[in-house]
Amino acid sequence: MARQAHSGAAEGPGIQALGYVGIEATSPADWAGFGTGLLGLQLAERSAAQLVFRMDDRRQRLVVTPGARDGARCFGWEVADAAALEALAARLEAAGVAVARGDAALAAQRRVAGLVVAADPAGNRIELVHGAEAADAPFRPGRCISGFRTGALGMGHAVLTVERAAPVLAFYRDLLGFGVSDYVTHPFTAWFLHVNGRHHSLALIETGSAGLHHLMLELFSLDDVGQGYDLAQLEDGRVATTLGRHTNDYMTSFYARTPGGFLVEYGWGGRVVDPARWQPVEMTSGPSLWGHERSWGSPEMRAEARRLKLQAAAAGERAPVQVLPGNHAVMPGACPWWDQLRAAE
Repeated sequence: MARQAHSGAAEGPGIQALGYVGIEATSPADWAGFGTGLLGLQLAERSAAQLVFRMDDRRQRLVVTPGARDGARCFGWEVADAAALEALAARLEAAGVAVARGDAALAAQRRVAGLVVAADPAGNRIELVHGAEAADAPFRPGRCISGFRTGALGMGHAVLTVERAAPVLAFYRDLLGFGVSDYVTHPFTAWFLHVNGRHHSLALIETGSAGLHHLMLELFSLDDVGQGYDLAQLEDGRVATTLGRHTNDYMTSFYARTPGGFLVEYGWGGRVVDPARWQPVEMTSGPSLWGHERSWGSPEMRAEARRLKLQAAAAGERAPVQVLPGNHAVMPGACPWWDQLRAAE
């Protein structure tokens, strides 16, 4: 179930996609096996300074650097070109946000033509970039997978925990031009924001503290996810959220604990929205249609999430499976009752 709300997105130049994410790690070596063996990323560069992972034709998507803590180091948000970058930087400066122009050395390190650096109200470092470099060699996954769904949709989505959602939401929506897809108030308060056809490239969960909750990577095949789930279950504590399906973006996924403690959502079948016509709504059926039993969060939150999904199931809530051409086959009807019901619709 859903209730309609208002987007409030800013007009003008804006973000096109999540281009890359930088991670700080106390034990970066642990990421090599996790990134390739479970997630199927390609380890493109490995040195004492950083690990660079590919997931498609881009030179880099995930960069892990040694540090004193575990968590997000930066988020690279892409814009169309240099003119769009300057326009967005000017908008931020006019609103009183400190903006620094990245020099040639930083641009080369990030494999982009140009960038500016700022911080959101929660203290997250955001890098607005254009002209990301493509690799010369084809992507070679770390394990046998069909590949990641990226392209114009970007590398996936990031979900941040925030002390208070309102100022962070205003920053991304009103200044950077993100559109609101939907939001929830039970079993927690969260806002889901889009910048392209992906249902959300960013989400904010109000928890009372700031951090990175999870990154989402979307696969081309449901079997890629299921086989990853098998691998994750071989390690005690690796699965943080069981296999399930979300109510808002229809993603079938599980969540794995990373070496840094935050989560990676590994999913398939996310819905596409039309940013020009999308009307945001309040989701009232909870976060998941089924599954997604969490080993994290308070007992009260977990119990409420379970109650909501069982209530949605009892009410007959369903969502169409989202498929790409070539990765599904249409079966003939085998149930007269179901065929009659569909014909009546």
